[in-house]
Amino acid sequence: MSHLPPSASIASPAGGAKLHAPSADRNTPMIVALLRAVAPATGSALEIASGTGQHIVALATALPQLNWYPTEVEPDRIASIDAYAAEAGLPNLHLAHHLDATQPGWGQTQGPFDIIHLGNLLHLIPQPAAAVLLTQAAAALTPKGAFTLYGPFMRAGVLTSEGDAQFDAELRATDPAIGYKDDRWVADLLTSVGLHVTVNAMPANNLAFIARRKVP
Repeated sequence: MSHLPPSASIASPAGGAKLHAPSADRNTPMIVALLRAVAPATGSALEIASGTGQHIVALATALPQLNWYPTEVEPDRIASIDAYAAEAGLPNLHLAHHLDATQPGWGQTQGPFDIIHLGNLLHLIPQPAAAVLLTQAAAALTPKGAFTLYGPFMRAGVLTSEGDAQFDAELRATDPAIGYKDDRWVADLLTSVGLHVTVNAMPANNLAFIARRKVP
């Protein structure tokens, strides 16, 4: 991942290997509600870029009928996820494994999964890497699976709040290749790989995409 400004990923030590991100506390209720709306009665769920591990513990607690598989690329984040998982002691929450979801091919070797979730990452990676991630996530779904995507986005090419405009400028000043992705670009790409997409407005000016395979 590109070098990021401090505002992009703030996590502090929280005892042992655990890291704590205040943004994860703020986002967790919305993400849990989003996943509740699409969760099947049983199945397997992959979280891409699980970060500190705070989200996936909440998800595994709220949705015990799903087996949850966290992933990350950074060793300290993997250690944090596993520390949270060990503390929670949930039988449906597996240890984290390394996955760089921006690399081609993983969609054919991982899963398939009934739910794949990604939160707050696309604005932190270049658009070609985001395209690979979205395409591979679609490939890793079961026939009735759902891909959920949460985070900040442009609307029809426009940044719609002062906070978003400032954060996007900070990101692009650090690395011109990163920054907010356009909602239409995301929806069009997911549609092009055979998914039906709905987009919902979320708190703090975020969006949630729910993408499912089209019924023949």
